[in-house]
Amino acid sequence: MNQDRVLEAFRLESAALTDAVARLSEAEWNLPTRCTPWTVRDLLGHVCVVIDWLPGMLDAPPPGEAEVSAAEYYRPDDRFSPRTNSARIALAQDRAAESADGSAFAAQFAAIWQRADRLCRRQPAGRAVRTRHGDAMLLSEFLLTRVVEVAVHGLDLADALGREPWLTPSAGDAVTELLLGTDQMAAAATLGWSRPHFLRKATGREPLDVSETAQIKQLGIRWLALG
Repeated sequence: MNQDRVLEAFRLESAALTDAVARLSEAEWNLPTRCTPWTVRDLLGHVCVVIDWLPGMLDAPPPGEAEVSAAEYYRPDDRFSPRTNSARIALAQDRAAESADGSAFAAQFAAIWQRADRLCRRQPAGRAVRTRHGDAMLLSEFLLTRVVEVAVHGLDLADALGREPWLTPSAGDAVTELLLGTDQMAAAATLGWSRPHFLRKATGREPLDVSETAQIKQLGIRWLALG
């Protein structure tokens, strides 16, 4: 996917998330989410952590050649093991605990993604980075995984808060294309599902009912499993 397009999706979706959490009450910050055991505050902490990997990756020497795509990044290996997941949970909770004031935490999130955005915009097309898991990836491909984090966890946050999703069209399209591949986008459009509805179903956040399962089977649609 084009680096400029991914950066645009990242910026717009992150800005929408910033607006959504800017004026939460303390009670809202402490609401549970479907991402157990995280609260709303913890889940935003996770999103902060996964974006904040970028500056260090860009400071490091680039690998010689990109070897892993965004789709391959989600292969089920040690990155989704119980040990790694426990560390992921703790990192998010630690980040969330750094700021007791919700408005300050929302501002911290804004500063984190805006810094990452600025740094990425200075990078040439074709820049490669190495992830903390050791994957050599094009920056554009790794950024696409960050769009997944902001967009899909944005749905988790909206649902926890009882709000309509704020998913932006650019991020919704980018994540849908990653999950389906370009060759299945037209078939998926015939489902008539909204982007939030599709992403909840495709990421297992909502089960498929009998009718939806039949539609998917009839159209021959298969999507990427995220881990």
